[in-house]
Amino acid sequence: MIQKRFFQYLYLAPAFLLLLLFVYYPIVKNFWLSFFEWSPFSPEKEFIDIANYTRLFQDPIFYTALKNNLVFVGTSVVFQVIGGLILAAILEDIIFRRFSTFLRTVYFLPVLISMAVIGILFQYIYNPEIGLLNAFLTLIGLESLATGWLGNHETAMYAVIAVSQWQNIGWAAMLYILALQKIPQELYEAATIDGANRIQRFLNVTVPQSKEMIFVMSVYTITGSFLVFNEVFVLTVGGPANATQVFSTYLYQKAFIDSELGYASAIANVMLMITLVFYLFQAKLFKTGEE
Repeated sequence: MIQKRFFQYLYLAPAFLLLLLFVYYPIVKNFWLSFFEWSPFSPEKEFIDIANYTRLFQDPIFYTALKNNLVFVGTSVVFQVIGGLILAAILEDIIFRRFSTFLRTVYFLPVLISMAVIGILFQYIYNPEIGLLNAFLTLIGLESLATGWLGNHETAMYAVIAVSQWQNIGWAAMLYILALQKIPQELYEAATIDGANRIQRFLNVTVPQSKEMIFVMSVYTITGSFLVFNEVFVLTVGGPANATQVFSTYLYQKAFIDSELGYASAIANVMLMITLVFYLFQAKLFKTGEE
């Protein structure tokens, strides 16, 4: 028995060592470095206690980034967690099943495109002079709504978020389709016999039976929304005037442009704590995660 348990732990040891080396050690090291003021161009590190955190919570750009990340989270939950499930249910419905292969390809294709390519594409779409979006608004008589979408501080963040949802909703739908295909058809047949319509079957059969995947998608989507970087960096680099600044781009700016690595470490630790709190809240809310 002891020998068997020894071999079990021995098989787990490589994975544990990799986690220790590449996950937990960097977290602890980053937490320690956040108490210093230091630059990559100098070997000297000055211990400043919690000054980086004090400065961070007095930094107006930090609160702008927090607000933008929360808007990103809320929008992503609506479109990816909820919208992705609705889209998957539609694609799996008997009416659309004959076209399901084609429709899955259409919705999943944006996931395969590089964000650099998508950024160039949407810069043309959002262009205030030759962009397709403004041209479309003018065509349907809404030229008063036309604007420089990425250059206007009131619309820039929403324009970036729209790109992210367009790219990722297909990924969410594909994961949900896998969950929906595991649901026994007998449940739908029983609900139909009881007189349930499509919406009632969705709410009373599809949603409860997809609980595990909803939990996974919620964790993936919310964590990804707090760590979002590519979309913002490619389209706006945090501008105009920090209007689209998020935690990751602000961290990048402080670490690699301003060379304030101690302050960047503090930003990273706050990001970690916020995402951890959101994860624990979701685990408590769903009371699931066994699978």
